[in-house]
Amino acid sequence: MALTDSSTRIRPGEELDVSQVDPYLKAHIAGLSGLPTISQFPGGASNLTYLIEYPGVELVLRRPPFGHKAKSAHDMGREFRLLNHLKDAFPYCPKAYAHCTDETLIGSEFYVMERVKGIILRSDLPPELNLSPAHTGQLCHRFIDTLVELHSVDYTACGLADLGKPEGYVYRQISGWCDRYEKALTPDAPQWEAVKAWLKEKMPADHPTPAIVHNDYRFDNVILDPHNPMQIVGVLDWELTTLGDPLMDLGNSLAYWIEADDPPVVQRMRRQPSNAPGMLTRREFVDYYAQRSGIQIDNYDFYYIYGLFRLAGIVQQIYYRYYHGQTQDKRFAPFVQMNALLEQMSLKVIRQSSL
Repeated sequence: MALTDSSTRIRPGEELDVSQVDPYLKAHIAGLSGLPTISQFPGGASNLTYLIEYPGVELVLRRPPFGHKAKSAHDMGREFRLLNHLKDAFPYCPKAYAHCTDETLIGSEFYVMERVKGIILRSDLPPELNLSPAHTGQLCHRFIDTLVELHSVDYTACGLADLGKPEGYVYRQISGWCDRYEKALTPDAPQWEAVKAWLKEKMPADHPTPAIVHNDYRFDNVILDPHNPMQIVGVLDWELTTLGDPLMDLGNSLAYWIEADDPPVVQRMRRQPSNAPGMLTRREFVDYYAQRSGIQIDNYDFYYIYGLFRLAGIVQQIYYRYYHGQTQDKRFAPFVQMNALLEQMSLKVIRQSSL
């Protein structure tokens, strides 16, 4: 069994026209010859990601999803620029080669980057890795260290000072996700009224030191070195990255962090091996992040519940496209049940919170 992340057959309705893509790539990227084969990476539920294989050269093409898109989401040019500016300061970024604004080629903008080959962890640790709990713990620490490293990047020196507006970030995130959630509501989705009211009431001030926030940092957006799986060689999916409060970014990662003691119904939602023996608990995750970053975290519950609500908003935006027939991807059919579970998880934390 190959451990490196693999592409598969393209999902129906999401094909690319090779006769359009090939001439563009050859005009903008040197050294390409022959006709490419195109396949699709099966992971991800937002932007679509394709493998373009030429003789001796492998490229990755990213394009927005089909159907309804939230305003300002899926900005290919912004993601392309970010990768090029951040690469030197944060070497886990893939190199971006070309950004196409001509939507007539494939029906949308897109950009092309290098393929970083490696292992991407999904729901469970591959048994072939044969990681002991001690090694799994080391990998978990390395995962958090990389997030701290990103939050430590001098974004002004990278030429990314205009990437976002850090002032008022916490307020904008809460109000913005409340608004986006309401716009993506379907008749079968939960309302989240109690959680939204709690977040607005408990909202802290922005952290005084803003940072580059990835906004989707989890294990299946991290690439491990296939020759040394304890090392991270790539970080993917930068479409939501901006400048803001690093603790809000921590909350985003905590929302995906399902630990071993979570109930079975929550375990079924897990998309990364955060429950494996040796992985930190959410509380240990927060404590280690605080130790490595030097940031004191007194209101962990707020950031965790924000992350859960934001994740529900993303899930509901995706489900909205499925509900209205804008995508036929059957993976999205149960997303409304996932949304309801996230609300129940949030309400449980609120009931137990000391905030």
